[in-house]
Parts: sequence; structure tokens; C-alpha cells
Amino acid sequence: MIPNDPVMLLSFINLKLRDFYGSLSALCDDLDADQDEIVSKLAKIDYHYDKERNQFV
Repeated sequence: MIPNDPVMLLSFINLKLRDFYGSLSALCDDLDADQDEIVSKLAKIDYHYDKERNQFV
């Protein structure tokens, strides 16, 4: 369900954060996703989670 490609993952995660979840941890809990894996994949394309904005920037 969660995209494997980092660019697609970025789009998917930011959309979900914007529309449905108040935090990355809430998203990961609900989707049973590995938060460290998501953070690591997106860091490889130079995106990092900003808690205040609740998105990867």
C-alpha cells in the first residue's frame, strides 16, 4: 500500500499528513508502517520531517 519509490513515497506521505494525520507517528501507527524506514528513505532524497509543519520538507 505504501509506495516504495522515494519520490512517490514523499507525495503519498505528505498528502496523508496534510489530509488525515496530525503527526508522522499517528500515520505510522494507523498504517502499521515503520517510521524509521520512511524517514530513512526520504532522507536519501534530502527530505526531512518538520514537526511544526507536519510534512517532509
